[in-house]
Amino acid sequence: MAHVKAGSIREMSVDEINTRIGELREELFNLRFRNGLKQLDNPLKIRESRREMARLLTVLNEKQRTESAAKA
Repeated sequence: MAHVKAGSIREMSVDEINTRIGELREELFNLRFRNGLKQLDNPLKIRESRREMARLLTVLNEKQRTESAAKA
């Protein structure tokens, strides 16, 4: 999995971010499941996925706050 910077995430649209969050949630579920069965080659993938999802959620929250501030 490639490291995704917050700057490149900020260039994404809200729909793209939501789609990627859904993909990461599914991937994270599968990684945790495989880790429980001791079939995961690299357990650090779980950490990378969690951190990427946190970055996505942070940028999504920023976008939503700026949109609501612009409306007010």
